[in-house]
Amino acid sequence: MAQAQVVVIGGGIAGLAAAAFLSGAAGEPARARVTLLEASERLGGKLHGGEVGGVRVDLGAESMLARRPEAVELAQAVGLGEELEPPTTAKAAIWTRGALRPLPGGQVMGVPGDLAALAASGVLTAEGLERARHESVGEGVADDVAIGRYVAERLGREVVDRLVEPLLGGVYAGHADEISLRAAVPQLLAIARGGGSLVEGVHELATRPQTVSTPVFQGLRGGLGTLPGAVAAACAKAGVELRTRTAVDELRRTPAGWRVVTADGEALHADAVVLAVPAPAAARLLRADAPGAAAELDGVEYAGMALVTLAFRRADLPEPPAGSGFLVPPVDGRRIKASTFSSNKWGWLERSAPDTFVLRTSLGRLREEQPLELSDEELVAQSLADLGEAIGLSARPYDTAVTRWRAGLPQYPVGHLDRVARIRAAAARVGGLALCGAAYDGVGIPACVASARAAVAELDKMLTPPTGEHVTERTMGA
Repeated sequence: MAQAQVVVIGGGIAGLAAAAFLSGAAGEPARARVTLLEASERLGGKLHGGEVGGVRVDLGAESMLARRPEAVELAQAVGLGEELEPPTTAKAAIWTRGALRPLPGGQVMGVPGDLAALAASGVLTAEGLERARHESVGEGVADDVAIGRYVAERLGREVVDRLVEPLLGGVYAGHADEISLRAAVPQLLAIARGGGSLVEGVHELATRPQTVSTPVFQGLRGGLGTLPGAVAAACAKAGVELRTRTAVDELRRTPAGWRVVTADGEALHADAVVLAVPAPAAARLLRADAPGAAAELDGVEYAGMALVTLAFRRADLPEPPAGSGFLVPPVDGRRIKASTFSSNKWGWLERSAPDTFVLRTSLGRLREEQPLELSDEELVAQSLADLGEAIGLSARPYDTAVTRWRAGLPQYPVGHLDRVARIRAAAARVGGLALCGAAYDGVGIPACVASARAAVAELDKMLTPPTGEHVTERTMGA
């Protein structure tokens, strides 16, 4: 019997992973014949590599959490297992109160579990440290709460402003007083619900022995931007039709499945659809047949940010900066919100370009996205000015690149997981439809891959044997 035909809309890592799982490209039995449609000219979404100063670098995400196995397993399945490489150093700092200060150990997403390490770091003022030492222990959280507000009530505002905010900002480019504890840092939820000491709970969590000895993070030699190409190649070998520059104008349920109409009027008929696009695009496509899901998707807010990559000649740097980089608390009023010393962080990069030092900065966060409207030259100048103050950098780069991620990071406010449950319930009522990507279960690469796996599992329960072969028709004026 012929396999079902599935159209995957969206060619970021979630869509590519869904196509791989459906087609057998990830080493599992093939479940369907797959066509993947991507509106832009390339696959990979925020996994994007390029050259700066003749050096191959990542222009988007550069590392993936390895304690979650999904992304590492996908990389291994598509032949990149030998290319996995953890960071050379993870020694990060906080640029606050006029100096670079070590990120204190024993913390979880900025929430301290070791007050001695917090004091030694110098991140907090004497007043802020004293407040943290006198934790306010109250009743447990019933369901969900904003991380910033919860931590501020327990340990004081300064812990949030100088630790939680910059760490969360590196992940979501959002605001700690709005981000859901349950959705963003679920490992702290049991502590919050228990109502005991937050510091003691974090200490127990941070010092818990790992059952498997693995690096916290992993990268890929040549950059994470190589992952989409490897997944796409495996998908193509498995028979997936991969089509870029193919925007979808309309998605409609039919008695036999789905009708997918592209921008040039082509209509594809599918037994099922995987929507792996950002929430606004998913809302537009579902408005006719799943208005409830569309209304919920309309409520997902996104933050934009700019990434500035700078390539220096090592000979121009009297003393290259140490460590993996630093985070910047918004309360300090700087222009950049983080800097990564890429040539220190990634051994493969240092080996491939020993005479070059690459670092990058990020600017912009939720509802503070003015940097995206600045010229490349202005963004480079602002980055260099802050780097001069932070690390004494006076050299000038011989090459630069600016990457703007407009509406790049979905926000997870209080109630986000309930919203996701409502979206999925509404989509399930339509039938033959699954959703995946960063807007739902996590913005990291492993979470996106896991959401693709869950979408495919959902389709496994929905799909029925197709009534006929896949048909493509061209409709005039569609």
